[in-house]
Amino acid sequence: MNLLVIGSGGREHAICQKLLHSRGVTNVFCAPGNDGMAQSGINCIAIPETDAKALIQFAQKEDISYTIVGPEIPLLEGIVDEFENAGLLAFGPSKKAALIEGSKDYAKQFMKKYQIPTAKSETFTDYNKAKAYLDEKGVPIVIKADGLAAGKGVAVAMTMPEATLALKEMMLQKRFGEASEKVVIEEFLEGEEFSLMAFVNGDEVYPMAIAKDHKRAYDGDKGPNTGGMGAYSPVSSISSAIEKEAIETILIPTAKGMKIEGRPFRGVLYAGLIATESGPKVIEFNARFGDPETQVVLPRLESDFAALILALLHNEKPDVRFQKEGLNLGVVLAAKGYPDAYEKGHILTGLEQISPEIGIYHAGTKRDEASNFISNGGRVLLLETSGATMKEARLHLYEEMKKLDNPDFFYRIDIGLKAE
Repeated sequence: MNLLVIGSGGREHAICQKLLHSRGVTNVFCAPGNDGMAQSGINCIAIPETDAKALIQFAQKEDISYTIVGPEIPLLEGIVDEFENAGLLAFGPSKKAALIEGSKDYAKQFMKKYQIPTAKSETFTDYNKAKAYLDEKGVPIVIKADGLAAGKGVAVAMTMPEATLALKEMMLQKRFGEASEKVVIEEFLEGEEFSLMAFVNGDEVYPMAIAKDHKRAYDGDKGPNTGGMGAYSPVSSISSAIEKEAIETILIPTAKGMKIEGRPFRGVLYAGLIATESGPKVIEFNARFGDPETQVVLPRLESDFAALILALLHNEKPDVRFQKEGLNLGVVLAAKGYPDAYEKGHILTGLEQISPEIGIYHAGTKRDEASNFISNGGRVLLLETSGATMKEARLHLYEEMKKLDNPDFFYRIDIGLKAE
């Protein structure tokens, strides 16, 4: 099989790597990919992820068996529909189904309708009404941009000045453009957060190993929300009973509800969840693999990844098996200043000294004229390892992270610390 993956980040690097290790796979192409992927046997193609026409032409010319869509923007623009209209197999939800990620308000109304446990919320398009509601409810409170904001459109406000500032930035200053013309204000939930992804085909749900992401930029869960600064899988503090309840009360009803709504879902459904005293509840839905969760979950997949996706595309039951022992840990190296203003073009030092046992997933990197890897994004790369215990994995991984120490970059030193 010749396979195509659309996207350019660490998530897509992890997807491509796993496909390369599958039986019967001859070539893995990534569009546009990045220079870090290119050095590990992945064929990077200079086609933008939103150029559906050029991607379809490429897939036809190269006899691509099927395509996996990584990022959310092409999914919401309907790239899967376009591939299917051209007679090509593509793994990911349709434009209609991807709305569960594209609009927080839609997701909230959907959950209300199908009695899927989530925080109580209200949606606003008028700043004054939103501010009045905020004053009435008080803090702590959560304010979310309705549309896509690269994982950064959420403010968890613990004080009233924080909440007011977040609301002003979103609605009056248009910090996230059209994405924050509408905002969702929801109750603050207490509990432990975790990520549960599943392969979904209509009302069939095949859960993956659960993971824990670290959204805040700095140690101790301080600082602004980011796209994720590190992750690990599985999560020992989340019991199998909570996991089972989440599958039965959230994932399965969501898949069934989407089918009833005429938006049948085929792809990866990502549920960002929180284990509260009254059971697991939904914080957010995504319509694709999570990043950085994918980089620690896919290495745990024991079954053949390429065959699994092919089975789903042919409406057959896939073989989905994850490792039961040990754990996988990943830490993100980010550009100084991320998730706010940061510079690109800084040389990555120490990369060649990283142990071959460590997984390196490139996200925002490229090569300069002297063939040095330089930064080309906010989240630059992720290092990943496995271990029998969290202590062992952390010890091993952070020894390697030290080799990348450089004042132009930073990383959290407490990823997985609470799970030791």
